[in-house]
Amino acid sequence: MPGFVNPVIPGMFPDPSVCRVGDDYYLACSSFEYFPGVPILHSRDLVHWEQIGNALDRPSQLHLPPQTPASGGVYAPTLRHHDGRFWLITTNVTPGQGALIVTADDPAGPWSEPVRGEAGGIDPDLAWDDDGTCWLTGAGVYQVRVDPATGETFGEPRRLWSGGHRAQAPEAPHLYRIGDHWYLLIAEGGTERGHAVSIARATSPDGPFEPCPANPILTHRGTDRPIQNTGHADLVQGPDGSWWMVLLGVRPGGGTPGWHVLGRETFLTSVTWVDGWPVVGELATESTVPWPLKPPAPEPARDDFDSADLHPRWVSVRSRPESSWSTSDRLGWLTLHARGASPDEPDVTFVGRRQQHPSCRVRVSADTTGGRGGLAVRLDEQHHYDVTAGAGSIEVTARIGSIRHTVDSVPLPDGPVVLRVDVLATTGDWSPTRGPDELHLGYETADGEFHALARLDGRYLSTEVAGGFTGRVIGMYAASGTMHFDWFDYSSADLS
Repeated sequence: MPGFVNPVIPGMFPDPSVCRVGDDYYLACSSFEYFPGVPILHSRDLVHWEQIGNALDRPSQLHLPPQTPASGGVYAPTLRHHDGRFWLITTNVTPGQGALIVTADDPAGPWSEPVRGEAGGIDPDLAWDDDGTCWLTGAGVYQVRVDPATGETFGEPRRLWSGGHRAQAPEAPHLYRIGDHWYLLIAEGGTERGHAVSIARATSPDGPFEPCPANPILTHRGTDRPIQNTGHADLVQGPDGSWWMVLLGVRPGGGTPGWHVLGRETFLTSVTWVDGWPVVGELATESTVPWPLKPPAPEPARDDFDSADLHPRWVSVRSRPESSWSTSDRLGWLTLHARGASPDEPDVTFVGRRQQHPSCRVRVSADTTGGRGGLAVRLDEQHHYDVTAGAGSIEVTARIGSIRHTVDSVPLPDGPVVLRVDVLATTGDWSPTRGPDELHLGYETADGEFHALARLDGRYLSTEVAGGFTGRVIGMYAASGTMHFDWFDYSSADLS
């Protein structure tokens, strides 16, 4: 059987929700404080995924003001296909926003303007009964009837099932009709090391629900497995009719307690049914599927910014005003106009992509004649490493909590400069205090020689240090004036 490597979607793609339409699979994830919001991915084999758009890609759909905190914004979506149309429900936890529902004929977009839901809470799910009644189920776990076309709810929300005994944070509900039963799949235990997946069933979508005697049906808590924090799952049938589960997990690195830097990622594992209950197969870093794989064309390592629009993989912090960026001011270049003065600021002009590999190399060609800016590895405003060029110098800055320190600075050479970050995952024998990786930040000379101005411990750009729900994003920013970037190159080659 064809083999594959987990995670199937590496990097910060958490809270996956999946639906199958014919031979195609579509998946949506959380996006938090990044714009555009809710990445949409496509697959033909459940293993290889390609981002085809973002459900919330217009300011009219997604409002994330500067005061939106890091790891605020857009939480877990549910993506479903019903009556010939795609439906997506999610929550913008920014004050005054709340639940929203968007629809599309094509999941690549455009998606509709949002309908604001009356029901509050996070992790909303939509499921339709045989008579067309739509049920909204949310974290808690509560349920209410809803008209998804208007967001209007009917009756008072009622609790369905609270998961395992004394398990915290029952959330991420998904409701399914499978055979003679309705199944309610939830996450519990919190999204950290205690995360787990549990399930209950009923003969009616509104219960009462009977918990599975084998709950939790999946958890890696208390183990030394390389995949941890397993939870927030969704069920789907494979091309051969077998059942599978997508879920989030993390890959901690280094010593203890282990630091995960890529965020919560999307994993895939098998499901079989025994006595009317799902039994989850081993969740491993390497596995197999019983059908042919259909990988898409490989993604190019370099973006030369030759298109009028940015690829959907590119994200900005909270917003991306049209006045802040362009690929037409200088054809074949990405132009960024500064707003905030550095990645410390919530409104910094930033265009980046998720770090998706434990080891990677990022290079960017920057013209600093009209401004100052560079390359940043970002977790949030208080945790980022930057290599900045302009005003006569190249400098590396580390921001860790309340401390901001310029590590080194050298004169800026003439002409465009290639800025570079190498991320090297920790290898060798285990050590209790060793970090998960090391970041080398600097620049290249005209002959391609790399001058690393700093070698920084990566643990300080991890969720275990910074808190929150996100992972690293690496990208370009403008700190003052206007910056031009000729190309951006991301390589996942082994750098050890």
